[in-house]
Amino acid sequence: MKKKKRDGLTFHQKQKKKFNIQLFYEILSWVAIVFAAVFLAYVGIAFFGIKTSMVGSSMEPILCNSQEVLINRVSYSMSAPKRFDVIVFKPNGNKNSHFYIKRVIGLPGETIQISGGKVYINGEVLKNDVADDTREGGVATNEIVLANDEYFVLGDNRSNSEDSRSANVGNVKVTMIEGKAWMRLKCGSYDKRRIE
Repeated sequence: MKKKKRDGLTFHQKQKKKFNIQLFYEILSWVAIVFAAVFLAYVGIAFFGIKTSMVGSSMEPILCNSQEVLINRVSYSMSAPKRFDVIVFKPNGNKNSHFYIKRVIGLPGETIQISGGKVYINGEVLKNDVADDTREGGVATNEIVLANDEYFVLGDNRSNSEDSRSANVGNVKVTMIEGKAWMRLKCGSYDKRRIE
């Protein structure tokens, strides 16, 4: 006599099916976590992980030649550069140029002049300047009035810096700024620190 076949799954088959669904959801959750991690890493690199190298000695003593610098590209999407910020830009918007790293001295709408070794902003000597003496005035020997989208930048090592005093660099437009110099990596006796 033949045994009658039961309809439906046996207990063992139900357990196996339940196990497969749990395994599927676990694998799916791991794939989602890996995808999220890769996405966040990509976003982090796109905004914070851009690295460039200092070319020359124009920002000594805070940055030395060939020292690597991380660029914060998000900072200026929320606020404008401030006086004494160290910014990273490509002069005259030249995409083929290397990055320049300089300190913001003049803000949009201000009048800049360099005379007698001092930087003047709107006719008054710049207070708390990082350099004691700015001998070479370059194009700023005569007054320069910055447009509403322009910044005047100088290197900290003023005697050895190609900056806004030079016609090759000139005033830096907002559109030329790549971001704020954020973190310096080790170079000689310097350690890994924020740039101020």
